[in-house]
Amino acid sequence: MTWFFRLDVIDGPLPLAVWGLTVVGLIVLLIRRPTPAWLWRIVIALGVGVAVGVAAVAWANTTNAFGVTLPPVCRFWIPGGLAATLIGAVSLWERGVWRKVVAGAVVVLSLVSTALGVNAAFGIDRTVGAIFGIPTQEQFDGLPTPAPTETTDGPLYQTWTPPADMKATGETALLSGAQAIPSTGGFAPRNATIYLPPAARTANPPRLPLVVMMMGYPGNPDPSFVASALDRLAAANKGLAPIVIVADQLGNENQDPVCANTKKYGDVPTYVNKDIPDYATARLPVLLDHKYWTIMGYSNGGACAFTWAAQHPDIWGNVIAISPDEYPGVEWADEAVRTLFDGDAAAFDANKPAAGLAANKGRFAGHLAVFTVGQNDPGFRPGAEANAALATAAGFDTTFSVVPGADHLVSALDGGIPLAMELLYRHLGLSAP
Repeated sequence: MTWFFRLDVIDGPLPLAVWGLTVVGLIVLLIRRPTPAWLWRIVIALGVGVAVGVAAVAWANTTNAFGVTLPPVCRFWIPGGLAATLIGAVSLWERGVWRKVVAGAVVVLSLVSTALGVNAAFGIDRTVGAIFGIPTQEQFDGLPTPAPTETTDGPLYQTWTPPADMKATGETALLSGAQAIPSTGGFAPRNATIYLPPAARTANPPRLPLVVMMMGYPGNPDPSFVASALDRLAAANKGLAPIVIVADQLGNENQDPVCANTKKYGDVPTYVNKDIPDYATARLPVLLDHKYWTIMGYSNGGACAFTWAAQHPDIWGNVIAISPDEYPGVEWADEAVRTLFDGDAAAFDANKPAAGLAANKGRFAGHLAVFTVGQNDPGFRPGAEANAALATAAGFDTTFSVVPGADHLVSALDGGIPLAMELLYRHLGLSAP
């Protein structure tokens, strides 16, 4: 079944096939001799479906039920999908077994078509496995062995000579089983994934910078977005790129531990700021000087990234936040204080980036901070701007960039990650300054 979970649900043939079958099924149901009763059933189904769908879209956008405004194409998919579903449902009362079978199929296909259309509009879950939270990467046969010492003869773009048999692209894998990253603080993460650039998959890999990345809420530790961006950069820079661990800061896609150590979810900060660094140092060919280490995140993960960069300047030399929440738990602060911090608002505030920056005043010189946000993402732009201002005031070398035409969804990732990585490359000596 692995092949099924790897099927592309955005650009592959699967969604096209489902949408096509749905249209064919609807045409079959609608091609018949009309009667007044049948016409009334179809008109009512169409009207109710569209009305309920329009209302659902308006409710979701008004209440911010999904954390972002629904993509515009959802105004078609949700009303259209509900209308098609109801047309199938009222057709179950048609005479003839074969029409009942087609009607039942249309009900199912319409629901699946709607789900696929909405998912494609968001663009985050690219495979069947991603939709259901099932990782599709396999394990590496073995991780690259760290060199016993690291050289400091100069920046890697000058000192590294790739072997003739180096692969053209990097590889991603699931860190599970004996390769899993242990969690020592009671937090139960899903398995992390890893991206190894071409240089890391050679017989004698150089020690490379480390990036620890986190995706949003809801979301999965999916390496595909950062891998595609780094493959392009590595191709232009002798196969060089950071080694990236895409870690899980949630535990599952339906919970938000707000980047904190809580009784309910366990010690998330220890997992990301101790367990992962210990693992990387012991098992991966990463540079040991922490000025080459970057913590990175998107949306919810971006809030965690900036929070932990502020709290641990000795661990994270740099931070990248793609369309970040302003601080952990910003979207449900009152409930988070009540359910995760036992009503202690001061403890909640102590977990904000501003508190970490204040506690580590004067320790961020030479640290790179990159914040990006989509041009069409008004809900997240003020928080990203505020964080960039905090980073600048704290002494980070800060860049704030607006991604043209991007919203808070896949366009934010596809535009923000390459921009941030180009800056990081120059900062880390992976490309010429």
